[in-house]
Amino acid sequence: MRTDDFDYELPSGLIAQHPAEPRDACRLMVVDRASGQLDHRVFRDVLEYLHPGDVLVVNQTRVLPARLHGAKDETGGAVEVLLLRRAYEDAWECLVKPGRRLKPGARVVFGDGELTGLVVDVLEDSGARLIQFHTRSGSFLDAVHRLGELPLPPYITEPLRDPAAYQTVYATDEHSVAAPTAGLHFTSELLDEVQHAGMHLATVELDVGLDTFRPVSAEDPHDHHIHTEHFRVPAHAAEAVNDARARGSRVIAVGTTTVRALESAFDEETGLVEAAEGLTDLFILPGFSFGVVDALVTNYHMPRSTLLMMVSAFAGRELIMRAYDAARVEKYRFLSFGDAMLIL
Repeated sequence: MRTDDFDYELPSGLIAQHPAEPRDACRLMVVDRASGQLDHRVFRDVLEYLHPGDVLVVNQTRVLPARLHGAKDETGGAVEVLLLRRAYEDAWECLVKPGRRLKPGARVVFGDGELTGLVVDVLEDSGARLIQFHTRSGSFLDAVHRLGELPLPPYITEPLRDPAAYQTVYATDEHSVAAPTAGLHFTSELLDEVQHAGMHLATVELDVGLDTFRPVSAEDPHDHHIHTEHFRVPAHAAEAVNDARARGSRVIAVGTTTVRALESAFDEETGLVEAAEGLTDLFILPGFSFGVVDALVTNYHMPRSTLLMMVSAFAGRELIMRAYDAARVEKYRFLSFGDAMLIL
């Protein structure tokens, strides 16, 4: 297996710049793993493929307005800081532009000084900075909401008309620097229909970091280092999943981040999903044995990405690459604001 096996040509014109309106009006390709059949539908048709008793599991993390624009205290030079994850209290691992000269002890000022950041350390494994933040008044997160902006992926080059479009309708706690984008297709009305039709909804959390979307540069994917992300599978979700599996119903994961959370909480010895919280560096490649997930709602992912490798592990590389070929021929919209795929 080589990283080149997961490469494909992605024309820039197929990269969605805006979400579908309404959310569930996007296109949906249904991929049947058993038959290899590809069906072309609209996302709201997903109800036709769900069965009473199925459990739909979603990642309820919310995107933090994690991009901050500031200036070096000494020189006034512009600095852009991207919050990656909380280390402790108000100290965060951050990506910094330009970061080359921002050494420990440097101070960055945001706004009119209501928020400042002191560089504590340079993290050797990633080049990120550990920054301790201080607010003049109020909480750190309050300051971030006043001063920050949503960190849209770099391939989205057009302004976002409504910031809420980059949040799922069920998002709660703000921990992520990117949206769990498979969930963007669900409306509140569609979720109500799902539950009225006898399906169950369960929520997990996985804090989406930038490394999730980083292309794999190593020739052999096994040599790629995937960073850890915080996840939480609460007791109610574990119980719902285990009950569904016990009665022969399906577990349908909405998004690759949900897959990582569920499979990270799976206990091979007991065959059960355990309530769990912690860090996961689970890297799912072809050959992985899925213990929990029976079906997957996902988007169309970047070439050579860990996400494309994961869906290839779930459905088989040849079938997935054939589905991607069909998506390009049919002019599906790719990446974060793009169309959806349901893998059964």
